[in-house]
Amino acid sequence: MSHVTLSVASCTNVGQRRALNEDSILARDPVFIVADGMGGHDAGDKASAIAIAEMSKLGTSPSVEDVRDALTRARWSIDCLDSPDSDSRRAAGTTVSGLVLVEQAGQPYWLIVNVGDSRTYHVVDGELRQVSVDHSEVQEMIEAGRLNEESAQDYSRKHVITRVLGARTIERPDYWLIPVEPSQRWMVCSDGLTGELSNRRISQILTEESSARVAVDMLVEEALAAGGRDNVSVIIVDVVGLEGSDSCLDDQTIEEMISTDMEGVAR
Repeated sequence: MSHVTLSVASCTNVGQRRALNEDSILARDPVFIVADGMGGHDAGDKASAIAIAEMSKLGTSPSVEDVRDALTRARWSIDCLDSPDSDSRRAAGTTVSGLVLVEQAGQPYWLIVNVGDSRTYHVVDGELRQVSVDHSEVQEMIEAGRLNEESAQDYSRKHVITRVLGARTIERPDYWLIPVEPSQRWMVCSDGLTGELSNRRISQILTEESSARVAVDMLVEEALAAGGRDNVSVIIVDVVGLEGSDSCLDDQTIEEMISTDMEGVAR
């Protein structure tokens, strides 16, 4: 596979109002994941930690199937946190969003994975684009045409999540394959960031600040200054070098590959 050189920075912060950080992150080549846990008692932080622990077991050259298997094991382990007589108000679960560097036909690709409302963004031509699609009630309302982006900001149930890893469900993550290209910038975050800062401000920081470390620190600091009502986690991944890459595969080939690797998995 082509040699990919990355510049990575990350941070997770408990925020201004929470006593416990239920976010867990993994920012180690080739895996860059944010997990935002939820559940009764202290189950949220355990659920997110389990997801990250399983993803951290991936080797240096994971396949799409390896990623799927890791998340399946995580779901089983998270469900074991809850007993039938548990007095928890909610079953343990976690969001998972981020990117994994994988190989397809000898070429490097980003495998984007998402379940829940943590997010993965791509900066393209100076514009912030959300690659992941939120699994949330407010997103469903938007897609149904019952809310627009502006009115969604004031929707009273905008934090209600419709799909998570765990929580005694069999819901599966969504997956996308995107070619690795020079000078790419990616950001993965929990909703503790997007709930405090506008897309315009996030985009401004990501496009104007070239240092991944400085950009991460600015984003977290501004989220805290804006209220910090939730845990805040941010990962920035920059592609600073790419050697030996041939022409990228076409969209149909990518779809065939991921469909084969993820057979039987809803995407």
